Amino acid sequence: MQYVFWSALLLSVLFFAPASDAAVPPLLPMEDFFRNPALARFSISPDGKRLAYLKPWERRMNVYVRDIDGEPSAERRLTSDAERDIAMFFWKGSDKIAFAQDKGGDENFHVFIVGLDGPEPRDLTPFEGVKASVLDDLDEDPKHMLLEMNKNNPEVFDVYRCDVDTGELTEIATNPGNVTGWMTDHDGKLRAAFVTDGLEQSLLYRPTEDKPFVALLTTNFKDNFSPIIFSYDNKFMYVASDLGRDKNAIFTFDPDANKTLDLVYERPDVGVSSLISSKKRKKITGAVYTTEKSHYHFFDDDRAELQKTLEAKFPGYDVAVTDMDDDEKRVIFAVYGDRTRGSYYFYDREAKKLEKLADLAPWLSEEHMAPMEPIEFKSRDGRTIHGYLTLPVGVEPKGLPLVVIPHGGPSARDVWGFDSEAQFLANRGAAVLQVNFRGSTGYGKEFWHAGFKQWGRAMQDDVTDGVLWLVERGVADPKRLAIYGGSYGGYSALAGATFTPNLYACAVSYVGPSNLFTLLESIPPYWEPLREMEYEVIGDPVKDKKLLTEVSPLFSADRIHIPLLVAQGANDPRVKKAESDQIVEAARKAGKDVVYLVKENEGHGFHNEENRFDFYRAMDEFFRKHLGLR
Repeated sequence: MQYVFWSALLLSVLFFAPASDAAVPPLLPMEDFFRNPALARFSISPDGKRLAYLKPWERRMNVYVRDIDGEPSAERRLTSDAERDIAMFFWKGSDKIAFAQDKGGDENFHVFIVGLDGPEPRDLTPFEGVKASVLDDLDEDPKHMLLEMNKNNPEVFDVYRCDVDTGELTEIATNPGNVTGWMTDHDGKLRAAFVTDGLEQSLLYRPTEDKPFVALLTTNFKDNFSPIIFSYDNKFMYVASDLGRDKNAIFTFDPDANKTLDLVYERPDVGVSSLISSKKRKKITGAVYTTEKSHYHFFDDDRAELQKTLEAKFPGYDVAVTDMDDDEKRVIFAVYGDRTRGSYYFYDREAKKLEKLADLAPWLSEEHMAPMEPIEFKSRDGRTIHGYLTLPVGVEPKGLPLVVIPHGGPSARDVWGFDSEAQFLANRGAAVLQVNFRGSTGYGKEFWHAGFKQWGRAMQDDVTDGVLWLVERGVADPKRLAIYGGSYGGYSALAGATFTPNLYACAVSYVGPSNLFTLLESIPPYWEPLREMEYEVIGDPVKDKKLLTEVSPLFSADRIHIPLLVAQGANDPRVKKAESDQIVEAARKAGKDVVYLVKENEGHGFHNEENRFDFYRAMDEFFRKHLGLR
């Protein structure tokens, strides 16, 4: 059932109601919120006979496999990495697993292949300092995959055909220097490419691989026209487009005629940019969109019936089909909510057999977790801002310590569901506010554009206004407010400490930039083709020098008078360690209280379990000291 945003009256009832009958939950160990899952990311082999999944080994998530009809104890571990979690994996046929992994968070991912019966995993892209990814797994071709690599030029990616048995690489498309993406059809043929000059982007197309690419459509980056998938006869494309409209909708597009055809699906309130498809039946079966929660709209009776069947078995929870075998008879799906990290299930559609595969976090009791409620408020300039509020269980929602967590991106958004950080803080007695400030995606391009060159300004004001909104309603204690975030959210935390120095009691920046000049100077090489776009969105170091100076927290470090916790990965390719070094040095020179945590084997965020524990342990102590959390 779709939620409806509450009115101000309903919110006032919520906020000033007496405490619920629920008991205050026990103080749970920090590790319980941030441990690796017990099992995760189940995937079924194309022939429907085996399951692959991730499971901790030596504190790292490694790939395991077992027969569906066999005993779970008969599982086999295919990888043995004790340094770094496996980032992602997929079946290559029914007898091999492909996976990706970087080193120490440098994001230079390599692609590996391993057979179910050995030998050891083979690195298909064994090149230092090179970033690789899978463009097309070529599921109809058991011997090959198409890979993208920036081996020839670190700024752009070429396409290679890879022999998964020998590792032989054959370059099949050389990037001319401005291609930011490639697209194949359902036969694995390279049919489309996307080029940019930094501000404008064009769709290139060719009817067959022996023809040259021809430019079809050119748009400014502020507009969206994104092909999602070819039709199964490879004659037209399904695209997400906001051309001539505010919000993305799904259309069909004829590339041979260079013409947009039919509207497939739209929403009046949010954009739509994701589709569900059936490879077996060769059709698009549904669309996915997100209001305050994720929802489905189905075009296909069979897929709709499957969803209805699964949801009926788990009333009150969200259900997401994550994988099927080639016959679409055997299904893997996840069941989740805002108070549970979720579980994986197997369902045999013919036998109508349901089997629970795993709880991701069986050590967390749902009754101890806090609901995440969608909220909305008005910004100081009258704009409607959406977000989420998580209140501690069993406590009257009045005069609470508050932690606001601006999301990263910033071209992203928060969504409803289980959030380990929010639950961790709520368990300690804090209210947690997550704000989809202007510049967030999903609410239309006008809302996105409203965030351009507004770092530290209107975007930050939206975060501030959300905090003040809760203070005015008596939910938050004005003397116990904190701001914490990662990436852009880390910048926002530093901005909160410098630009509203009297609002917060403390701040935590996690891999957050402090100086927008050095941030823009040090972007990864493969972001270089988009530099002009970044200047339009964030600010031009030359044309907007005054703006960037004013909104870079580093240059206002003397205004910081609250305690800071700063965490940084030494190998971060997006927000270099110098970003955190600078603000820590400046704050300490001014005599401020700064806790600085650096991990030498991490990048843009801490992925190794023990490093996460160190960070959240430091945060736990920091907020206990400065917010009075339990």
